[in-house]
Amino acid sequence: MVKGTDYSLARRAVLRDLRAGRVSRNDVCDAHPELLRAARNIGERVGKNCPVCRSKDLFYVSYVYGDRLRAANGRALSQPGELDELARKHAEFDCYVVEVCTKCRWNHLGRRELHGTRT
Repeated sequence: MVKGTDYSLARRAVLRDLRAGRVSRNDVCDAHPELLRAARNIGERVGKNCPVCRSKDLFYVSYVYGDRLRAANGRALSQPGELDELARKHAEFDCYVVEVCTKCRWNHLGRRELHGTRT
């Protein structure tokens, strides 16, 4: 079982504030160029429309962080099964899944998961 934190409540709050005019589109559609590149090249297509621009160009990008990951630390996952392989080899690390729209640059942390042999 994977332990983690779901950020869907925070996502809904940001989208509510955007629709109410409390934040601007520029405030929430500010994805870094490297995050956009990762989404285009190795992201996993979400299969639903962007909550901001309604585009189908919505992706999940997963990044892993952990003290003992060495070269994999801070890297976006790019291969199927890569997360499972890391989980078998390492005691504990985090995987952050970011939702990214490559059209309007919307991005939001979707969830944080704890993986590894000690979870």
